[in-house]
Amino acid sequence: MLGMFFFYYFRKKLTKNNYVLLLLKPCHNFYIMRSQLVTLATLTVLILTSVSCFKKGKAKGLPDDGQLHGLAPAARVSATRPPGMIYVPPGTFHMGPSDEDVNYNFSGRNKQVSINGFWMDATEITNNEYRQFVAWTRDSLAAVQLNYMKVSATGDTAIDWKKTATIKWGDSKTMEKLNALILAPDNRLYNKMDLDPDKIVYNVQGFDLKEAAKRENAGRPRKDFIYRYDQPVYPDTLVWMRDFSYSYNEPMTKRYFAHPSFGNYPVIGVNWKKAVAFCHWRTHYLNSFLDRKKFAVESDFRLPTEAEWEYAARGGRTQSMFPWGNYYLRNKKGCLLANFKPGRGNYPEDGGFYPVRADAYWPNDFGLYNMAGNVSEWTSSYYYEGAYNFQHDMNPDIRYNALDTDPPRMKRKVVRGGSWKDVGYFLQTSTRQYEYQDTAKSYIGFRCVIDLPAQLHRK
Repeated sequence: MLGMFFFYYFRKKLTKNNYVLLLLKPCHNFYIMRSQLVTLATLTVLILTSVSCFKKGKAKGLPDDGQLHGLAPAARVSATRPPGMIYVPPGTFHMGPSDEDVNYNFSGRNKQVSINGFWMDATEITNNEYRQFVAWTRDSLAAVQLNYMKVSATGDTAIDWKKTATIKWGDSKTMEKLNALILAPDNRLYNKMDLDPDKIVYNVQGFDLKEAAKRENAGRPRKDFIYRYDQPVYPDTLVWMRDFSYSYNEPMTKRYFAHPSFGNYPVIGVNWKKAVAFCHWRTHYLNSFLDRKKFAVESDFRLPTEAEWEYAARGGRTQSMFPWGNYYLRNKKGCLLANFKPGRGNYPEDGGFYPVRADAYWPNDFGLYNMAGNVSEWTSSYYYEGAYNFQHDMNPDIRYNALDTDPPRMKRKVVRGGSWKDVGYFLQTSTRQYEYQDTAKSYIGFRCVIDLPAQLHRK
């Protein structure tokens, strides 16, 4: 029994200290066990000696042996599968009209292009998701007003988010301290101190890499390509009344963004500039977290290019008119396949009078919802009628970041997908439309894309 006890204690000792576990079968013959005690004790010394040669943790630095070993970044790998996003694999498709150009506007010709893989939101950005952006911007501005700041060990000043989370919105004493953010007394109803939507402003910062890449700009200092500007982010809820003359839409103006019943509906009233600001914030929000955890920061969230959007909308059906195929807007049971304007204006026939939930109807073959109908979507591309004639066949794109002083023609951005108020023609994956970048509509939303590793799709 003494031998059995020693063997059991030895196995337990190795397991407790994460050493090698000996997979030996217990011996029931005491004499056989006794004869092996010396060998077992010797083996114990050898194992413990070899284990003690290795230090816990990872070795720092490179071996000083004069050989090439490579140096990995200090940050750890951080990429995880982004929630709510779908991987769109790389591929080749025919971009442009898949059927007759019934409008004869000749704004696009069919050409074969190749697209790299990317991740895309499965649905349009919803009211709840955009409200997180608005609330974060509001809270950050309030933290500055209340001096809820902290100083890091390096001397940097940052918002103390733990203290900021204790702000009691709606409390009269708190609102009095935030006088710079609330409506002036003559703009209030029943003297209620509400936030002024025009003062919820996000500070966009970034690099103009396209400008920095120009040969004539080689050697210029980094600061020449940094841009910073303030962008109001609250949606324009009055679009419901502005877009439709002699039409009663006041309930949607008052409730669509504010009421919880519409939380999972696509956000609207967001112009192109606000959509870009959302992408900047989403990038900053993610990378700030990764930086705190000492992970590697990731690519930027952004609006899809026109070519990326069409490729994703087709879902692998390269010559089909609609995301679900040809040629009809109904399935074999007679059910409409998207939210649009059927017939001559039978809006509720498809199940929705206005926009419906962002995940309504069947997704396309990539798993993306409402790539036709519901709300049209902003892209990052500048709208130019002849763009298809000179764009590259690899990740084609044409961009122009128009200034406020530029003429309206230079502010046109490509809008795709058709919406709840459009007829069936605009639901075709190849149909091109445009809207001005500083204009919001009750039928235009957006979704984001990001460039992340393809292998996350298999996790």
